[in-house]
Amino acid sequence: MKLMKSLCFFLVLLTGTISLSQKRTNPQQPAIMKASSETNITTVDRPKLVVGIVVDQMRYDYLTRFYDRYSNGGFKRLMKDGFSATNNHYNFVPTYTAPGHASIYTGTTPADHGIIGNNWYDKFIDKTIYNADDENAIPIGTSSDEGKMSPRKLLSSTVTDELELFTQGRAKVIGISIKDRGAILPAGHAADAAYWFRGGDEGAFITSDFYMQELPKWVKDFNESNPASKYLKKWETLYPIDSYIASGLDLNDFERAPRGKETATFPYDLKELAPSNGDYNLIKSTPYGNSIVADFAIEALDSESMGKDDITDFLAVSFSSTDYVGHQYGVNSVEIEDTYLRLDQDLARLLDALDQKVGNGEYTVFLTADHGAVNVPAYLQEKRFSAGYFDERTFVKEMDSLITNQFSASGLIKNVSNDQIFFDQSVLKSNGVDAGELQEYLAAQIRNYPGVNKAFTRDALVSGSFTTGMAALVQKGFHHQRSGDVVFVLDPGVIVYSAKGSTHGSPQSYDTHVPLLFYGKGINKGSTNDRTHITDIAPTISSLLGISFPNSATGNPIGKVLK
Repeated sequence: MKLMKSLCFFLVLLTGTISLSQKRTNPQQPAIMKASSETNITTVDRPKLVVGIVVDQMRYDYLTRFYDRYSNGGFKRLMKDGFSATNNHYNFVPTYTAPGHASIYTGTTPADHGIIGNNWYDKFIDKTIYNADDENAIPIGTSSDEGKMSPRKLLSSTVTDELELFTQGRAKVIGISIKDRGAILPAGHAADAAYWFRGGDEGAFITSDFYMQELPKWVKDFNESNPASKYLKKWETLYPIDSYIASGLDLNDFERAPRGKETATFPYDLKELAPSNGDYNLIKSTPYGNSIVADFAIEALDSESMGKDDITDFLAVSFSSTDYVGHQYGVNSVEIEDTYLRLDQDLARLLDALDQKVGNGEYTVFLTADHGAVNVPAYLQEKRFSAGYFDERTFVKEMDSLITNQFSASGLIKNVSNDQIFFDQSVLKSNGVDAGELQEYLAAQIRNYPGVNKAFTRDALVSGSFTTGMAALVQKGFHHQRSGDVVFVLDPGVIVYSAKGSTHGSPQSYDTHVPLLFYGKGINKGSTNDRTHITDIAPTISSLLGISFPNSATGNPIGKVLK
């Protein structure tokens, strides 16, 4: 199965299904090398295992804001004994989970890898689609459609794909996450497995037949032990609640309580709340979602014998519960602080397991995030910041009315999603409306609309070449086939969301500035405040391993990281 998938992926590369339009031309920097005294031939000294860790919705300042309360075995261990890029940013918009994970592992942006959102409107089939949805996939380990997933919409290869190709399929590559997209996109096309968590009444890790025809025995045993049940317990703060001074008050007006609870305050009786909140789905919105991912990842190390031979394996782990908690309670909540303090303990458990099962000094870890998050605008308004909420429904109605009057035609707008406006090309054609003229007129109107910062036309993004500023971020997130006709960007602190909880997606620094830590074999100790980009991660790991960069990579290796 594995060798056949590697061969199929190689054939996909040859036939051009995966875009090679922006393939790197820069010379690759050398991997860790050692000279052979007998032959004078330089060989690569690779780690036995690479562990990629993505923390969903982790702002950079969570490293520093909670630093004094972290243990020595988790985040602090990576920071003190590894390498930290403190000025690491996303170099595109939108900053969502799927584009973020795809960019980390492909070393390029949505302009090349094609994952322009978690969901996006497909104008060719007139339907909104999900980034990992695959109607031809068969669920494995569940009968739910949540198992009908694959990486087929990802147009570029990943660093994990390139490792599989380099080793002729002998490397073991596994992706694990609560979210399907957090497991699937990092694992790539040629992976041995990707596992994600199915909540509801199951509380189990599942996959699809893209990877296998049946769950391995160890996964079945893990699921049959009903591991999720032990996390339906009382969620109380790890430490006395009055010691959480890096957060706001526990009782405030900016958080959304679970159904069945009047206030978003500790403690949370998860067993009691579960029936009203999707049963085991409730675990996702607590720190215990991260704990069960750590449990599963540690079990995978043992059961799959990862890092046990001289062929480098790759374990891609995404901790997603931080995102669910952030969305529900906000970035200034006691809940988010407690979630990170508990994630720190889970990281320490994972690192200890790597020491024991692979060997300290035999593996390499990187840790980053798929995006940050904004402070709750209602909270910012209370603090007299310029912030607020954007009524997209009213905005679309007003824009539609303007262009209907201007061009004497109705129905010109087909879809608005991900801050992109798609025209109905058949309506334009039947009414003799010039697409370029409509783009320019609508963009001009949008630029004057309250809450909007910038607007860009398709023609400008396709034909222009922007190297700096917001225009460059928008262009790097714009895919010629999949994106819309006009793209707009909201003002800082302005979001399309409820008045409670946090969100993300913008080109502002609170969404783009994320941690980047490297640790372990081949990694220098130190830090840099030079600006780095999320697209630099895959080329850095590729250089470490001495393998080809992902086929559309546009990032560069971070030279200071590697020994």
